[in-house]
Parts: sequence; C-alpha cells; structure tokens
Amino acid sequence: MANSKISKPKKHVSTKSELTTKNASSRDAKRHGLVKTTTESAASHRKRPAKDPEGGLTAEGRKMFARREGSHLRPGVKGPTDTPEKMRRKGSFLRRHFANPRGPLQRDGKPTRLALSAHAWGEPVPKTMEDARRLAAKGKKLLELYQKTKGQARKP
Repeated sequence: MANSKISKPKKHVSTKSELTTKNASSRDAKRHGLVKTTTESAASHRKRPAKDPEGGLTAEGRKMFARREGSHLRPGVKGPTDTPEKMRRKGSFLRRHFANPRGPLQRDGKPTRLALSAHAWGEPVPKTMEDARRLAAKGKKLLELYQKTKGQARKP
C-alpha cells in the first residue's frame, strides 16, 4: 500500500444537453451561458418605446410597424422642404391629418397624439381647429408647389 496512490474523484464537467435538463445546477448553466444573469435578462426584457412622447413613432416603432404590417415608414420631414419629394411627403401629411381631423386636438388640456404628430414633422402643435386649418392650408401650398416643380422638371 505504500506505493498506491489515492486518487481524488474526478470533477464531472456537464455537457450542454445535461444542462438543459431540470436537474442541472444553476452554476453550471451560468458557466455555459444557458442562463442569463439578472443584468442581461433585465436589459433584454426592457423594450424601447414605439411611440415618441413628443409625437410620432420612434425608430423602434417604425420597425415594429414594418414587421406587423409589411410597410416601410419613414420619419417625418423636419427640416426645410427644399426637394420635391419632401414637399410631397410633408404636404400630403398635413392635408391628410389636419384638413378634417379625426378627433380632438386636446384632451384634458393636453395635446393628443394627433396634435403631437405635427411636432414630429417639425410643425407647431395645433391647439385649436383654426391652427389645424392653417396646417392643412400649408400642406395644400406645399402640394401645389410640388406640382409646379414636377411640371417644370418634365418640360425641357
């Protein structure tokens, strides 16, 4: 017995298939990356808001809408409407939303999502129906200007 060595029991290394069973220890599962730590799980479950509190949709909201509806939404034109495409997009938006608003512009003294959508397009938030009519008139002017520039582009 003097020559025999006492061997220590070998440490069992878990495989991923064993870790997926109910008996897997949490330490082994964490080591192999099968269980998320609290900071990882909190970050992955935290959703970015789809609606911008200042009006319109966020980039995440546009992606969500594209996945659900299959459409490609673009952010509103905030800067100057110096190209025909910007004139057409902003003019169409203003006419569509503010010529005949589909709801109130204020509720309980706060602007509604409809009114805030004007802010997302770089316009002042309308408080009254008169303000909404002014935005619709601006949209009409933009569409008329677009038609003029479109007509000039065709004529050599």
